Amino acid sequence: MQKPPELDADETLAGRRKVTTGNASLAFSKGKKGDALIVAVRCQGAGKIKVAVRSVHVTFPLECLADQVSTTYNQVGVGGVDRSGVVSVEAPSSVRWSMTIGRGEPAPEETPTATAESL
Repeated sequence: MQKPPELDADETLAGRRKVTTGNASLAFSKGKKGDALIVAVRCQGAGKIKVAVRSVHVTFPLECLADQVSTTYNQVGVGGVDRSGVVSVEAPSSVRWSMTIGRGEPAPEETPTATAESL
């Protein structure tokens, strides 16, 4: 759990935080209109952390495991993510985490499909 998550080659770095314990915030830079905001978080240690992109009112929880490093990539494509802002993390001291914030092309929307079980 030494390094923050990496972005894909076609994504642009907007902010990065090295391994941290406890609560912290990370500012990110402005992006191009139409780009999505990518929030990649890596964590290890038993506990749940809460990640919040305050400027666009988006939050998501992550469950971290004691004996496993896990990485989660979230793409935010709502209005206003092209502006600069801050991502805040609330985490217990038992969890080590790092974060990379980037910008990139929004992923294509998936069309919902019906299955036999859902009909």
